[in-house]
Amino acid sequence: MKTTRKQNLLAGLLLGMLAIGSHSAQAEIGHYAPGLPNIRDFAVPEPGFYGALMNYWYSTDRLNNSGGNKVSTLTISPGPGPGLTLTPDIQVDLYALSPMFIWVSDYKIFGAKYAAYIAPTFATSTIAASLDTARGRGRSVSDSGDFGLGDLFVQPLWLGWTKKHFDFAFGYGFYAPVGRYDTETVTLPIVGAFQTEAADNLGYGFWTNQFQTAATWYPWEDKRMAVAVALTYEIHGKKKDFDYTPGSNLTFNWGISQFLPLTSDQKLLLEIGPSGYSSWQVSDDRGSHAKNPDVHDSVHAVGGQLGLTYVPWMLSINFRGMYEYASRDRFQGHSFGLNIAKKF
Repeated sequence: MKTTRKQNLLAGLLLGMLAIGSHSAQAEIGHYAPGLPNIRDFAVPEPGFYGALMNYWYSTDRLNNSGGNKVSTLTISPGPGPGLTLTPDIQVDLYALSPMFIWVSDYKIFGAKYAAYIAPTFATSTIAASLDTARGRGRSVSDSGDFGLGDLFVQPLWLGWTKKHFDFAFGYGFYAPVGRYDTETVTLPIVGAFQTEAADNLGYGFWTNQFQTAATWYPWEDKRMAVAVALTYEIHGKKKDFDYTPGSNLTFNWGISQFLPLTSDQKLLLEIGPSGYSSWQVSDDRGSHAKNPDVHDSVHAVGGQLGLTYVPWMLSINFRGMYEYASRDRFQGHSFGLNIAKKF
C-alpha cells in the first residue's frame, strides 16, 4: 500500500524512538526470526549440498508497551522538555526472502557432522510505522515498498551428532550489517531537531553473534515423528551512529513434526505438526541513547506447519503460520512462511 506523508513522518518518529529511546520507546529486537525455520531444520542433515528458499510475511497493527498493553499514545522526547504526544495508527506489512546455501561435509569433528551455510536476505514492505524483524530482515518504511538487501547471516560452524533416536546440534553464526542503513535529522515543533534512522532502512546497523543448541527426539527409528527444541542466544554489537548497544536475546523454539505417506510406495509424504516459540531480552541495553535500559522485550507465539516431501527428488515444500501473543515492549502480530528446500 502507499503511505501518506503524515504516515511516513510518524514512521520516521517511531524509528527515531527505537534508535535513541524515549519515555515510551520500544526496545530494539534481535536479528533472529524464530518464525522462519521449519520444525526439523535444527538438526544437521546428511552430507551433501542443499539449497533453500525461505519466504516470510509479517503483519501487525499492534504495538505493546512494557506492561503488555496496546500502545494508544506515543511521546517523542529525545531531550529535555515535555516532548510531543502522538496517537499512532500503526499498520505493518513486511515480506522477506532469504536464499540459503548449505554444505554438509563427509568429515566429522568430535564425532559430529560438520556443516556450514550462508543466507543473504532481501526485504520489501508497506509500513505505516516501524518493525524490527529477525534473521537479517531489518526495518523498512517507504512509499514505494522497494525491494532491497537486508543483513547477511553466515554460520561457519554447525555440528550435528546423530543417534538412533536423537539428533543433537550446536552452531555459531553471525549477522553482518550489510543491509541498507542510514540516519537522518528530523525537526518537529516543540521537540526540535533530533537524529533518527532513515525511513527506508532494511538493515539493523549492528553486528550480532549467535549461538544455538538443539535436540530432536524420534520415537521411532524411521523418524516418522520428530519432537524438536532449540535455544538461540544473541549477543549484539553497538548500533551504527548511536551510542546504543541492544541487550542480548534468548529464544526457545519447539515443534512436533509427523510424516504421513500419501502414496503406497511412501515416495510422497505429508508433514504436519504444531510449533511455537518464546523470545526474551535477557540483559539491559547499554549506552547514553538507551533511556530505558532495564525494560526488556519479550514475545510468545504458537502455530503450525503443513508440508509435502517428494523423497526421490529430496525436495520439500512447507507452509507455516504463527500467531504472537503476550508481547511486551515490541510489536505483536502474525506471520506466514513458505519454505522450499532441495538436496543436490
